[in-house]
Amino acid sequence: MSVLRAIESRIEGLFEGVFGRAFRTHVQPVELARKLAKEMDEHRSVSVSRVYVPNEYTVYLSPGDRSQYAAYEGSLVGELQEYLAEHARREGYATLTPPRVLLQTDEDLALGEFGIATRVAQPDELLPGADRAPAPTSTPAPSESPPAPMPAPEPPPVEAPAATAIYGAGELGAVPEPAAPVEEPSERATLTVNGRVVPLSADRVVIGRSRECDLRVDDGNVSRRHVELVREGESSWVVVDLGSTNGTELNGRKVQRRTPLDDGDRITIGSTELLFERTRQ
Repeated sequence: MSVLRAIESRIEGLFEGVFGRAFRTHVQPVELARKLAKEMDEHRSVSVSRVYVPNEYTVYLSPGDRSQYAAYEGSLVGELQEYLAEHARREGYATLTPPRVLLQTDEDLALGEFGIATRVAQPDELLPGADRAPAPTSTPAPSESPPAPMPAPEPPPVEAPAATAIYGAGELGAVPEPAAPVEEPSERATLTVNGRVVPLSADRVVIGRSRECDLRVDDGNVSRRHVELVREGESSWVVVDLGSTNGTELNGRKVQRRTPLDDGDRITIGSTELLFERTRQ
């Protein structure tokens, strides 16, 4: 068994047995681990000779989900941090400090939804009492020959403003934290599923019945990995059937290959209809 899989098994084991039934409608701990690793992959920054990733991950949970972890929060945080450290080691990522995971409660999140915010924290920010003034030190007497200057360490790449990825009921999106204004994309693509509008913020969005999909559809006629939407260029999107059992229809026609999407197109998978829309900002 691989190291990552062994850690996943320990995370799952924290809540097995009598307590396992309480989490069937809540956020699963192993799901947190996999989404944290995904956030690490998506926030890579390539430097001169290294690939840096964030070292601080804040997980926002609904009050109902947070209360379920109360008795095991310390153990869960430790396992999640170990999982991220092993993932970084396997992928060859560099971090300023070992990965740190924080759990926070967000009243705006519904049961089963959670958010993840990432950032690169300097080592002194993570030390207790880092905000205190440094203790005075004595000035050494000048020597005849000054010591040779130490070479400056390679600075980490500048981290872009952190974004909080919101997950739940298969949704995938990003809600920027308060930061300096950034240039907005000229166009916004969304999918409307059963009256719920889902922004397409990633370049690839897998839709299906599996919990591992970016957009989960609760429909027995939908395959586990049914269809995929892919962004091509700056604002063009195509739909690709992933070899589903019942196939995919676009505006009533069977999708046989990569097919471009236009504003107002209707995608049918199983007995579920998805409305694709593009809105100018």
